Order: sequence, then structure tokens, then C-alpha cells
Amino acid sequence: MTTGVLIVDDDELIRIGLRAIIDAQPDLSVLAEAADGAELPPLVARHRPDVVLMDVRMPGIDGIQATRHLLATSADPPRVLVVTTFANDEYVYEALRAGASGFLLKRARPAEVVEAVRVVAAGESLLFPAAIRQLVGAYGPAGGDQLRAARLTDREAEVLRLMTTGRSNPEIAAHLVVGVETVKTHVGNVLAKLGVRDRTQAVIAAYESGFVTPSG
Repeated sequence: MTTGVLIVDDDELIRIGLRAIIDAQPDLSVLAEAADGAELPPLVARHRPDVVLMDVRMPGIDGIQATRHLLATSADPPRVLVVTTFANDEYVYEALRAGASGFLLKRARPAEVVEAVRVVAAGESLLFPAAIRQLVGAYGPAGGDQLRAARLTDREAEVLRLMTTGRSNPEIAAHLVVGVETVKTHVGNVLAKLGVRDRTQAVIAAYESGFVTPSG
């Protein structure tokens, strides 16, 4: 099956470059392009992409607003991968909080772009633990009660702590000496109890609540 991608960026050269990289892969295809977040809703409705590559800074509707609106109004929204010039950027942090599954630097190598699209298309989050720690430390509010209200079990809390380090399900399973399916169940329970869409938002909630701290 081919993964459909929609590119949203106000820089035409960036759009051309991303299209060339993605369309060169047999399993990926660019379905449409947009220069502003305002163009996103009708394009998503028409093309039903699996992944949206979203510029975080645009002059009209920026990537934060566009991501938030897309996830709030679509019954089965695509995964959003933020494309940014700078990793340590408040816009990136707010886009992740709004529901983006990860971010990608515009200077990323073609192979990194392709891998990132495939990862989020598969339903995983593109986590960079060190970068998220920096973002939360710089911009994140403290003292949230999302974790307290979630009432995670001890094992679910342990799984969440391991998620904040960027470990995959197989890596968590190896660490806990349990099966991968068991870990998947725990991860699903954590996401459901926190009311978040994927691992990225779960990790941000863990930091903002003080469950883990940017300093370690």
C-alpha cells in the first residue's frame, strides 16, 4: 500500500524538495500541496492523506492552529509531522501539544525525511527525548494534574517513564522482561487514561505534570 502525504509549507522550494524526496519512494506519494494552513481542511477531505508534513510557521494559519483544527474536526485525521527550521522553538512545542506526532528539521537528510514519514504513518511517534526535554524545560507549564487524574497503575507508570526515554515497545518489553503485546496493552491504557492521541502527547504530559523532569 502507498502512504499518501500532503505537504503544507509557504516556501515553494521546500515543497518542491519534499515532493522530490517523497515521490522517489515506491511506497510514498505526495497527494497535494498547500502554502497555508487555511487550505488544509478541504485538501484533507478530498485526498485523505495518511501524513501531513506541516510547516510550523506560516503567515496565515500557522502549523499550530492548523494541527489543532484538523485533529478537532476530522473523524479520522491524518498524522501530523511538523517541519521546522529550529528544533528548540516554542512553535514546535505548541504544535506537539496540539497533537503533532513529531517534528522534522528542514535540513534533515532525504533518508531521514523518508524514515520519519514511514514511522508516523505506521502510527508511531517520532520522539527525540533530548529535544522534548529542552522544549518542555524552556516553554512547558509546570504543575499539571493530568497524571494524577489518570490514576495509572504502577506498571503503566513504569511504562510511561520508559516512554519518556524514547524506547520503542520492543525495547520496553526487553527492559521489563514481558511480551511486546503486553507492552502495547499498557501503552494503549496510558494513552486512553491520559486522553492523548499518541506517545508524544503522553511524554509531554509526563513532563508538564512533574512525573519526570527536564533535568532528569
